[in-house]
Amino acid sequence: MRYAIRHVTRFKYEAPFRFARCNLRLKPIDWEGQRVEESALEVTPAPLSETPRPAGYLCHVTRILLDKPATELVIESRARLTVDRVAPVADPADLSVAAVAALCRASTDLGVMSPAGYLFPSGGIDLVPAIIDWCTQEFAPTRGIVEAGLALSKRIKAEFRYDGSATQIDTTPAQAFAAKAGVCQDFAQIMISGLRGLGLAAAYVSGYLRTLPPPGKPRLVGADATHAWVLLWCGPARGWLGFDPTNGVTMGADHIVTAIGRDYADVAPIDGVFVGRDGQDIDVSVDVEPLEDAAAAA
Repeated sequence: MRYAIRHVTRFKYEAPFRFARCNLRLKPIDWEGQRVEESALEVTPAPLSETPRPAGYLCHVTRILLDKPATELVIESRARLTVDRVAPVADPADLSVAAVAALCRASTDLGVMSPAGYLFPSGGIDLVPAIIDWCTQEFAPTRGIVEAGLALSKRIKAEFRYDGSATQIDTTPAQAFAAKAGVCQDFAQIMISGLRGLGLAAAYVSGYLRTLPPPGKPRLVGADATHAWVLLWCGPARGWLGFDPTNGVTMGADHIVTAIGRDYADVAPIDGVFVGRDGQDIDVSVDVEPLEDAAAAA
């Protein structure tokens, strides 16, 4: 499947800001089953500088600096890419949960996607005993790792309520778990907390999910959204596989990977600071357009 991605973020300030510095992680990465064909970034007003930055995790980072007063900042990212990925399923040959945990502990690889880098708590994800105990029910030591990962994803979808008003961007996994409600960021970080607490390597994925309109309805331009899910290291043969606890599925051709890190803070699409008076509104528009569908309609 080929996709065209358009992601527009519009900041409106009550009074002109005097200075702004933002880190942008908007360009999708090349990943297994995914290849970026082209990408572009447009910032209005034009920044003083626009500089690629090194990243400790798998993401493209661009830092922009603005030093002229403005009451509006618009950041638009566009990309075209091909996703050729089949959603993984459990296999009788999969390693057991205990075997994968032992391999994680024994890993001496220091690469950016070494399981050793995703075993421990991070700034946004603590190891919460209540979450670990709850996840243990799906992760019997002898159970196949992929089967267990999918079972946990399905359980989170079944037992948690999707509610955009229940949490904030800085809500902790413990708080979201206690509320049994939240959004994709919360569900991914709850799952990661449990997996790491069980001695497994789990990473946070920021990206996009193709959404289908209701039957008989047109696709609404700009109505899509960013998404978050989990990568679980399933041993040397299967590697990193994606699990989406918001939807109770594994990562397939509808999932588009933008960045991979330990938690949301590592891969936030936009972060930074501005100097000015209080008061800002943020409007985000995301469009995930399947190009094959568009060609067929034409």
